[in-house]
Amino acid sequence: MRDFIWPNFYIVGAVKSGTTSLYAYLKQHPQVFLPNMKEPHYFTQAHPRPEQDHLIQRVSSESEYQHLYRGSENFSCVGDASPSYLWCPEAAERIYQVRPDARMIVILRDPVQRAYAQYLMDHNEGVINLPFLAALKKDWTRPDKGWGVSQLYLELGQYAAQISRYQQRFGTENVHICLLEDLKKNPAEVLKNICEFLGIDPQAINHIDLQSIHNAYRLPRGNWARILASHPISRRIGEHFFPRRWGDYIWRHFFLMKSHKPPIDVEARSFLQAFYEPEIQQLEKLLDRPLPELRSSWKNQNARKGFESTQQGT
Repeated sequence: MRDFIWPNFYIVGAVKSGTTSLYAYLKQHPQVFLPNMKEPHYFTQAHPRPEQDHLIQRVSSESEYQHLYRGSENFSCVGDASPSYLWCPEAAERIYQVRPDARMIVILRDPVQRAYAQYLMDHNEGVINLPFLAALKKDWTRPDKGWGVSQLYLELGQYAAQISRYQQRFGTENVHICLLEDLKKNPAEVLKNICEFLGIDPQAINHIDLQSIHNAYRLPRGNWARILASHPISRRIGEHFFPRRWGDYIWRHFFLMKSHKPPIDVEARSFLQAFYEPEIQQLEKLLDRPLPELRSSWKNQNARKGFESTQQGT
């Protein structure tokens, strides 16, 4: 029996912050193996609520996880791109137990934009029917939390403690931080830095398609599309009878249509800005660098007042 192959690098998050683009770019590198299943979420060991079970694709058993890495033996870099790992309190330790020399890639986004992007995805897929601010407040105050249990809109943007957990376990030098803003502006430079971090040939970037847009916003063609997207039967048909790339193509081109992203409402923006300002300050202290990119969407400077007013209404 061959030895187990455990990935030696992990794209751990954050959710809706560019992990799909990083996965797609690095998968083209000749020295990198990434499985066709982008997000196995194995080390999160999620236990979704019954009503969300069909929405959470995952690999739960060791044998299933190892099966993903068949054919990876001759690659110097073997990866796993599961954004749940950044949030999951146990994931870092679970990875360390099987691969203590692993390297971590963390990609971050303005947490206000991140939460809104996740909400729009959930709304488009029929998971959420509430307005954004109501969805935020309901999810934040619910007593049961977890991957596939709640949406974690606010928790997934609390970056400082999450990154600190990985730095403490794997060492600061083995945790590479990049930003979605930089990936959009100069993807070649971001990938060059990642290649150097992983110890692979940065020249291969010249042959990677950096023009394709991954997970750009699209609008459902009608409420029928949202209903089908959230229904257990249609989900299972899509997962079990079509290759993943076919299902994604059908969803994006037949159920969705190109559209401008609707603007975030002012009250929700103020609430989120006030919530995340202390978080970003803590992260800037942890990383010893300013992070204006994480405030790129912030227009209302009176965020604290907006936060206090919305808190009074909870």
